[in-house]
Amino acid sequence: MRADINVKAQAAEDFSRARGKAVLSRIQHFLNVDRDKLLSFNDVKEILRPKNQVYQGMRQIPVNLIVGSEGRYRDFNKYFLPRSDHLRNRWERVDQASITNINLPAIQLYEIGGVYFVRDGNHRVSVARMQGVDYIDAEVTSLSSDITIKPDMTADELKSALIAGEKETFYEKTDYGELTGDYDLNFTTPGCYDVIYNHILVHKYYLNQNRKDEIPFSEALVSWYRNVYSPIMRIIKDEWLLFKFPGSSASDLYVWIVKHWDFLKRKFGIYSLSDAVKDFAAKYGRSRGPLGALVSLAGRIRTRLSFLPGKS
Repeated sequence: MRADINVKAQAAEDFSRARGKAVLSRIQHFLNVDRDKLLSFNDVKEILRPKNQVYQGMRQIPVNLIVGSEGRYRDFNKYFLPRSDHLRNRWERVDQASITNINLPAIQLYEIGGVYFVRDGNHRVSVARMQGVDYIDAEVTSLSSDITIKPDMTADELKSALIAGEKETFYEKTDYGELTGDYDLNFTTPGCYDVIYNHILVHKYYLNQNRKDEIPFSEALVSWYRNVYSPIMRIIKDEWLLFKFPGSSASDLYVWIVKHWDFLKRKFGIYSLSDAVKDFAAKYGRSRGPLGALVSLAGRIRTRLSFLPGKS
């Protein structure tokens, strides 16, 4: 009986220490709360979009490489410390089993990018981390990924790493930088470099319509850059659109404007680019405030100046 009481007391003390560490970690990261968050497996899967998965069977997995959870990512912090007292009962039962050497079922994990996410067994991982266990038995299913995930990455850092990899691949595949002299084709959303590549292919198709010989991709790229991309970028700059879409890049706006322009042309027929930009900014730009009013005033002044003698 006394042994049971001691085990329960030890588990209660362990949980209290774990909660104390969780609170301290939250305080330490109050300026960057993402550093204290456990990664959501579904969020990571949405970012990386794996194409296939393979069952790997039973493995011994380093506990420090388990960085997220499928369903309980709000219950634990980045270090699998419990974030709420409502976890106490189950956490302590798992801890008691560990203290008394009772074998529990192996946990279930997803592996992607070299790190692991809990499918089942979050409390067991939390207890193992608290006890300083280095390895844990797990049933593993691996998902494909071209990106290596570092254990301390946040979701935003993972997205940035993916975008950086896409940019590198696009520039190497197309010689974009060498052909245009532009190394600032930057996006804030994954998948946009594929959109640009398809835009160039469509432009190449139209250029080839009145030719017997097919033009090379490099020639189509330069033509697209000069006659499609650059004019839209000038409008974005002249209209100060980046102020209306904070957090976005000029290249982001190019992709959105072209998509909106295409929608308007299909709906109304002939539709000018300048009108499409204005419609896009009015519908989706940041609402008017002091800065918005200043941008609007600057635009009106610029328009009036363009009608002065000697202006064209």
